[in-house]
Amino acid sequence: MRTLILILCFAVSMTGVSTTPKAAEAQSSTSSDAAALTAFKKAIREKYDMKEKAFATHDAETIVTRFYTKDAISAGEGFGIFVGRSQLRPMFAEDVNLYKVKIASVHTIVRGDAGWDWVDFGVIPVDTKEKPFMLAMLFLWTKIDGEWMCQGDFYINGSFSTGKVTSQHH
Repeated sequence: MRTLILILCFAVSMTGVSTTPKAAEAQSSTSSDAAALTAFKKAIREKYDMKEKAFATHDAETIVTRFYTKDAISAGEGFGIFVGRSQLRPMFAEDVNLYKVKIASVHTIVRGDAGWDWVDFGVIPVDTKEKPFMLAMLFLWTKIDGEWMCQGDFYINGSFSTGKVTSQHH
């Protein structure tokens, strides 16, 4: 939990373009800042749509190679730490058969070739006997050769929209 708080404090403290109303009031945004934010949000929404579709079609390889960078790190309390595509691949190979997902951006910042997006990551088990759950997730983005790729993510059970941390689902 301390790691998440440190990551969130660092990311929020970075001067960047933000979508929250208070941050927008506090900053004097230029039209280029707004254009950069709009372009970033569109690009990562396309990546989220791709990831959602890949879960729905049980396509782990698309997630591993077209969403994440080669050296991406994914970490979640109670879930594990996965470093690089070689560790992400078996995790997603299993997860795409167990779950469908829905990703909703809550707070987005972009600064040059780096971006942060806090999302509510809805997880719907394929097994209807299991209950759906929500992850509060921070995606870290980097632009490589003109394409936004996820450099890593960190997540806990909960929701940024509700501001609540929940108990683990399993």
